[in-house]
Amino acid sequence: MYDILVNTIDFESWSRGAQYGTRLAALMQASVTGAYVYPSPLYASPSFGSPELVEAVLETARALEASALAAELPFVSWANRMGIKHAAWVVGQGNLVDAMARIACWHDLLVLEHHPDRTWATPSDLASVIMAVGLPCIVVPPQPVQTVSLARIAIAWNGAAGAVRAVHAALPLLRQANEVLLLRGAPKETFQEVSWKPPFDVDAYLDRHGIHVRSRDLLTHERDAGEALLEQADRFHADLLVMGAYGRSRFSEWALGGATRHVLSNARLPVLLRY
Repeated sequence: MYDILVNTIDFESWSRGAQYGTRLAALMQASVTGAYVYPSPLYASPSFGSPELVEAVLETARALEASALAAELPFVSWANRMGIKHAAWVVGQGNLVDAMARIACWHDLLVLEHHPDRTWATPSDLASVIMAVGLPCIVVPPQPVQTVSLARIAIAWNGAAGAVRAVHAALPLLRQANEVLLLRGAPKETFQEVSWKPPFDVDAYLDRHGIHVRSRDLLTHERDAGEALLEQADRFHADLLVMGAYGRSRFSEWALGGATRHVLSNARLPVLLRY
């Protein structure tokens, strides 16, 4: 069974990320785990605060944890009503990156939400999670996703190792698609330290898995690749864009600009990224 992990940024109402991840699990007949993480009260406690102030911080954290744990039944019941047989709810305390890296070990896909005004939901924060968890991650955009579908999937392809990992990670989703479009950018060495002959053939690989694609060349400079990818995905009416994350160091991409940065910041459709 395919196991989907959903990072929920709220538990009093189900936000876009929770809704998308749970409906995706129903579509794929997968299990779903809703995960809510809150910071340790130790980080919020003032270093030289009075015992009363420290106790107030701890009491607030205990109340938050109790409320979050009480969301288990509503979440599981909601998922069950969608037809999901195996649903779970977990609550973690600590740093989100560390918490997600731990629980990701027994899941296949992580769903995150881009929310410009919430902690750990901005593009730079999401990048930290994507690079730490070792899973493919779908980032749900700030705009509402009207229909959760995998009918039309676009793939960003440049032959780099990250693109290969993304295609491999996306296979269970690509098998659900009716149409797959390969957006071919300027080719990069797949593995610079090793020369394989023959090189990896993405068309043959996907065909072997029963996934038939058509291709479109991206005739653009590398610095404009992110914008071009989103434009072509929109023209294709893609339900999902699949791409590798960070073809160079994250610092270089964030400081100088890059496709990952642009897509994380500007995508209006769900994007599967694999680091």
